[in-house]
Amino acid sequence: MAVQFKDYYEILGVSRKSSQEEIKNAFRKLARKYHPDVARDNPEAETRFKEINEAYEVLSNPETRRKYDQLGANWKHGQDFRPPPGWEGMRWQTAGGPDTGQGFEFHFGGTGFSDFFEQFFGGQRGGFSMFEGEPGGPGFGSFAGTERTRRGQDIEGDIMVSLHEALHGTTREVAVQRTHPRTGRTETRNYRVRIPPGVRDGQRIRLSGKGEAAPGGGQAGDLYLRVRFARHPDYRVHGSDLYYDLNLAPWDAVLGTRATIPALTGKVAVTIPPGAQQGQPLRVRGHGVPARGGARGDLYVVIHIQVPSRVTDEEKRLWQKLKSKSHGDPNR
Repeated sequence: MAVQFKDYYEILGVSRKSSQEEIKNAFRKLARKYHPDVARDNPEAETRFKEINEAYEVLSNPETRRKYDQLGANWKHGQDFRPPPGWEGMRWQTAGGPDTGQGFEFHFGGTGFSDFFEQFFGGQRGGFSMFEGEPGGPGFGSFAGTERTRRGQDIEGDIMVSLHEALHGTTREVAVQRTHPRTGRTETRNYRVRIPPGVRDGQRIRLSGKGEAAPGGGQAGDLYLRVRFARHPDYRVHGSDLYYDLNLAPWDAVLGTRATIPALTGKVAVTIPPGAQQGQPLRVRGHGVPARGGARGDLYVVIHIQVPSRVTDEEKRLWQKLKSKSHGDPNR
């Protein structure tokens, strides 16, 4: 099945030779302009951010970037694309086989991820999935000697959720398109999906009975949407904690200062103690994302001391005077 190729380098405005730091900086610049937490009333910005987020999701990870590069550099954005023979990252959006009457192809709409992403990079194992589960678990069919008792297969895909949505909850419209491989007949069903407040990254949202129909009229499978937090230009997410990089002048690190930090629910003031060190994390309790049990994680402000790249003659003289007066030696 062909999907439209996504040129992730073009989307971020970088070259295939760009460093990971250059890719990160390009994402942050674009995300600050188009992120849904910033441009909430601009539908065009939301669409643009989905592409930006998807591109960074793949290119920010050296392993998935390597796999993406294996697909070839000669494809143009929007072209119909089929993977090269033997490409191991592929998982087709099909189930069943020619003798089962199944083998449906599935496409998602409204999840924040393209078919191209779902095919090659979606999920924890690299693609859209359709599965039967484990005994006693979701998607498992209890065979009692007849096909009629078999439960339909479950369908699983990804859904992009912003940190703001994770904190406050929202409702999304998701479309599932089924295409029969033999007849070519296409059926699209739309579902309202409730993203509950406190949803966690990796959590699966279940829509009971919205999966594949069962052979012989048995119970239909379920539809699962796996939550993937949208990348944020300011924060890194680790579990339920957020990490924010704060650039600090050397004198503020030595003398201490106060800084105002953007948080998910507003701004918070942080006291930087005298003698702050490079890479030192300062914890702001309760300003992370939801954790198990309803509590929120923490926000960690990570110190990054910025040394001036250029100094005037007067500044140089003062730094030299400070050096002569200082009693500190970092090598002792």
